[in-house]
Amino acid sequence: MEHAINLPAVHAEVAAAFARYELALTGNDLATLDDLFWHSEHTIRYGAAENLHGHAAIQAFRKGRPAAGLARSLRHTVITTYGHDFATANTEFSREGSATVGRQSHTWLRTEQGWRIVAAHVSVIEAPQARQAEAHHAA
Repeated sequence: MEHAINLPAVHAEVAAAFARYELALTGNDLATLDDLFWHSEHTIRYGAAENLHGHAAIQAFRKGRPAAGLARSLRHTVITTYGHDFATANTEFSREGSATVGRQSHTWLRTEQGWRIVAAHVSVIEAPQARQAEAHHAA
């Protein structure tokens, strides 16, 4: 079975949902963030320091999270749609003054309410420049 990859209209819809998510995240718009995650016990978000199973756990995490320092710059964002109802969005991000590179993955599903995140993963690694500098100093 072959799926149509990156149909232009579907890709535009997911890109708009992803942009809406990013604006809500950096603006700490909890209502929009809660809305964009699928309201199901099957929804998963693995964060940099937490494993959240179910929409209620994700919502509780957001409510308890500090609202400062959320601004970030994105790069290497790749959105791929598969058919009309499924997509992934992956990006790298950095925050001013941080020596880490963040990585974010979303799995999006078209629901009756619109595009929703059904699985998310966030992790951070040391910035490549910092690793190269450490390697140089160790040599």
